[in-house]
Amino acid sequence: MATMVMIIGGGKVGSYLASLLMSQGYRVKVIEQDREELARLKRDLPPEVLVLGNGTDPNVLESCGIRQANVVAAVTGQDETNLVVASLARSEFGVPRIIGRVNNPRNAWLFTPEMGIDVAVNQANLMAHLIAEEMSLGDMMTLLKLRKGQFSLVEEKIDPTALVVGRRVRDVQLPEDCQLVAIIRQGQLVVPRGDTVLQGTDEVLAIVHASQVAQLAAILGPQAA
Repeated sequence: MATMVMIIGGGKVGSYLASLLMSQGYRVKVIEQDREELARLKRDLPPEVLVLGNGTDPNVLESCGIRQANVVAAVTGQDETNLVVASLARSEFGVPRIIGRVNNPRNAWLFTPEMGIDVAVNQANLMAHLIAEEMSLGDMMTLLKLRKGQFSLVEEKIDPTALVVGRRVRDVQLPEDCQLVAIIRQGQLVVPRGDTVLQGTDEVLAIVHASQVAQLAAILGPQAA
């Protein structure tokens, strides 16, 4: 049976999340307490996934099938509401995975596992980190965050002047917590082996620890003058 995600809050974030998850085959239920907002949602989402109700009411959550939910996403525009939902989902219903939206960055310290939240989505904080990351990593692109941000799947095109050009993978001293997973060469996928020779303009995909991303970028980037 497909994973069930219960979304509390049907605003722009909630409605987009619901549409995205449904397109990927997830079962979704959206709880929204504002009638006008719910009417708008009915133009974009199937009526059977929408529920008019207060997501902080245990009876509403129970009637919507929260006990069968694999994930609860509390994404209303009110931090206090998201915290209450998270606490109920964890303590009353034992939901395995809970995601909470942080609206005011000053409240981010409250969104912790002790409050029932496994992943806190702090949009302002995410944007700040993304900007800082892009400024420091040059052409390297982060494709995916893993293990709560401890590791990243990154992609970078090897600079023609990089020291690794012409070297075999086994001879390249990569960061300790880094693994090359693929090379895209002239539109073709190459699985990196020990004897694979790296070429300028190869696009490298690698999994690397967050603390060593900049080090990897330096290895694949232009040679220092």
